[in-house]
Amino acid sequence: MQKEKIEKLLANNSYPGRGIVIGKSLDGKYAVTAYFIMGRSVNSRNRVFVEDGEGIRTQAFDPSKLEDPSLIIYAPVRVLGNKTIVTNGDQTDTIYDGMDKQQTFEQSLRCREFEPDGPNYTPRISGVMHIENGTYNYAMSILKSNNGNPAACNRYTFAYENPIAGEGHFIHTYMNDGNPLPSFEGEPEWIDIEGEIDDFTNKLWTNLNEDNKVSLFVRYIDIATGKYETRIVNKNA
Repeated sequence: MQKEKIEKLLANNSYPGRGIVIGKSLDGKYAVTAYFIMGRSVNSRNRVFVEDGEGIRTQAFDPSKLEDPSLIIYAPVRVLGNKTIVTNGDQTDTIYDGMDKQQTFEQSLRCREFEPDGPNYTPRISGVMHIENGTYNYAMSILKSNNGNPAACNRYTFAYENPIAGEGHFIHTYMNDGNPLPSFEGEPEWIDIEGEIDDFTNKLWTNLNEDNKVSLFVRYIDIATGKYETRIVNKNA
């Protein structure tokens, strides 16, 4: 696998859908994560990220235009002790509840499948970061239809121990734009993690497609202390 520049991957894809980035800063001090949402419909674009405790949630920018909240209103980020959970749907709560009951990340997702939005059958993508006593590891998951066939769910989990400074992984819901939208394929993409939090946030936001981007969340967590900084960017400001 070839390591890619995240800005290049984003600039060359008009519709990756929703995306999760997890990795480690170049100086090795920070666990890094980002989550973005995009939208093609009025309903999907009518959203903002807002802080909710240690996590975030989506909410309607204009409540009068909200149509179906079932797949667009959720908590993408929640924190359970030394674990930070990032997902593209309400499976954030499923993972939180499962891990709170001592289930593994993978076990907690066994009761979930891809989203029921045929013909796209949008994959559920998830990540969990574990920081404890100065150590850091993370895992990512995708639950997807069997090559567009909703009769079967394909489950993939990718675990990364002792991440390398300046590197990370990027997983997103769709390969590119289309009708129906083609689900992500293969391993999470291997990417560079470069810059301080504001530089990295700007790099992601400016390279997301201008018409389709909606909101972006970025967090840098100090691996030694667990303290974190967060940035949120909303197109609907």
